[in-house]
Amino acid sequence: MHIQPFIDFLQLEKRYSKHTVLSYSKDLEQFQVFCRLQYQLDDIDQVTYQHIRSWIVHLMNQKITPKSVNRKISTLRSYYKFCLKRDIIKASPVYGIQGPKTPKRNPVFVPESQMNKLFDQLKFPDDFEGHRDKMMLELFYFTGMRKAELIGMTIHDIDFYQGTVKVLGKRNKERLIPAIPVLLHSMKEYLSIREKQDFSKDSELLFLTGKGKSMQPKQVYNIVNKYLQSVTTVNKKSPHILRHTFATHMLNNGADINGIKEILGHSSLAATQVYTHNSFEKLKGIHKKSHPKG
Repeated sequence: MHIQPFIDFLQLEKRYSKHTVLSYSKDLEQFQVFCRLQYQLDDIDQVTYQHIRSWIVHLMNQKITPKSVNRKISTLRSYYKFCLKRDIIKASPVYGIQGPKTPKRNPVFVPESQMNKLFDQLKFPDDFEGHRDKMMLELFYFTGMRKAELIGMTIHDIDFYQGTVKVLGKRNKERLIPAIPVLLHSMKEYLSIREKQDFSKDSELLFLTGKGKSMQPKQVYNIVNKYLQSVTTVNKKSPHILRHTFATHMLNNGADINGIKEILGHSSLAATQVYTHNSFEKLKGIHKKSHPKG
């Protein structure tokens, strides 16, 4: 069995995030359990094309989404590529495997009017947690950063002189995100309030709980969800929706797509281009409304 060496490879050589490594590990564990129960096969290095096809059918019967199934197939591709390079196997059983088609969906985003309501009309509690929650929402919307990136930010990642914030993205890649004046002003106010809290001097994380503990992903999700519930009816109300909202609003207001790509930390332009459809739909609406024959 070579799962653990593969996981070590992802952590130490590829420097994948803990979240990504955990996903790979869970996928391989699920596949191993399936092979053991269905085929009495303990070593997934001995599986064949047919075993993998059978697993895919099993996942689809379990109503696993095509997107999740394709991610699991990608995990197997990476694992068997690792085994091939180390001469553990002679041929990859994933070769020729086709995943289910994933229906294309436009990213969900919150309309600008509702985001304006969130920051201009909604009253946040006038205590540390209220100021912290508003600061988190502003960072998500003004920078498009990911939830894990926000949780990992420290007070030293803010450069008021340069007007930037530094985040540690996927695969431990650092990037600088421009911070507009209104965001820098909010961060100064938040830091002054944070300094008055009785937190340990050793805690340099930008966002902490009221008890000075590090924020957990579920806590951040719940905060975003609670406030978005007050201003929007979009189905999903998560930190990632604010990332979609940032990108869509920027493109709608004339931002260059390559610039958005760099800010979001996408490795390819294709990942950013999904937002252009929303912008095009807005453009069609403006054309129809404005044209004399519309």
